[in-house]
Amino acid sequence: MEKAHRAKLQKKFRSSLKRARMICLDIPDNYAFMDPELVRLLEAKVSKYLG
Repeated sequence: MEKAHRAKLQKKFRSSLKRARMICLDIPDNYAFMDPELVRLLEAKVSKYLG
């Protein structure tokens, strides 16, 4: 998710997200589905939040 996407979600769903934690990974939205580089980026950035 990019920061612009995060801002749109927060604006549209503000009341639903009051207690939710939303993390912006700053990965540009220009990768194909299951692109190996995208998978590598996701694994690297998400792992610190999953344990």
